[in-house]
Amino acid sequence: MPSSILFIAACLIWGSTFFAITLQLGDIAPAVSIVYRFALASSVLFGWCLLRGDKLRLSWKAQRWTILQGCCSFGLSYIGTYNAELYVVSALVAVLFALMVFWNPILNRIAFGTPLTWRTWAAGCAAVGGVVLLFYHAIAASLRDVIGGGQGHFILGLALALGATIASSVGNTLVVKVRQSESNVLLTMAWGMLWGTLLVALWALARGDAFVMPSTLAYWGGLLYLSLFGSVIAFACYFTLIDRIGTQKAVYIGVVTPVISVLLSIRLENYRPGWMEIVGMVVCLASVAWALRAPSVPARLTPVDLKPLQKAS
Repeated sequence: MPSSILFIAACLIWGSTFFAITLQLGDIAPAVSIVYRFALASSVLFGWCLLRGDKLRLSWKAQRWTILQGCCSFGLSYIGTYNAELYVVSALVAVLFALMVFWNPILNRIAFGTPLTWRTWAAGCAAVGGVVLLFYHAIAASLRDVIGGGQGHFILGLALALGATIASSVGNTLVVKVRQSESNVLLTMAWGMLWGTLLVALWALARGDAFVMPSTLAYWGGLLYLSLFGSVIAFACYFTLIDRIGTQKAVYIGVVTPVISVLLSIRLENYRPGWMEIVGMVVCLASVAWALRAPSVPARLTPVDLKPLQKAS
């Protein structure tokens, strides 16, 4: 399948998943919802691999990187995302995920020695300015709440969302290490989601969250959409793109998904951004688009990483 189709598919799906997550918030603890989502997605992927005749066993070299990648991409990132959406609207969480365009180059520099250009830093500074404008009123209100003796829930949500973006970027970097040992995208996704599910399940048990079955049609609809489309299909597209074009370009999906999410949030969540928020969004996304035009420098990979993923296509 062409990379352009994979890119568009991931954008459309993930642009809508931020709202779909809100359908799961309420009676069931966020961590339990994450466990249900990725347990189902992992089961589907393992079944898919069995139907293709794949062996499910991974070498220890591949498995150890898959454990780390799964815990970051499907565990820590989603704990932060689900809990952040308890305090801030989904569109704003989506906009923060656009900042992964800047976290990834920094992590690639640390992990692989990939150079950081002045353009990356300049675009990053502009993005930070855009985010400050986007959240100015809400941050000010939360600060007033803190000064007045409140809990400042918005700031907590903002911190959780930022932590989720960093965990996702770490996971993206680890995907490169996984691919050095195993070229089967679907199989490593299945194992990664399983490890992430186990991590979140332990977190939920430690918190004393109750594992109860959902009772509403909206929850089941959101769960199926997030598991099959938001997890299996979208991540298959995304990880295949990472293998083809590298993390620094694949992550630019984060440029498009916030726009889709904002449109859905305006329609479905009655979110009404003011002129300052709109300007901030434009500045943030424009800076990301500017960074996208810069030539990318691939990470230093072994020849294994350059083989086409025939089984995943």
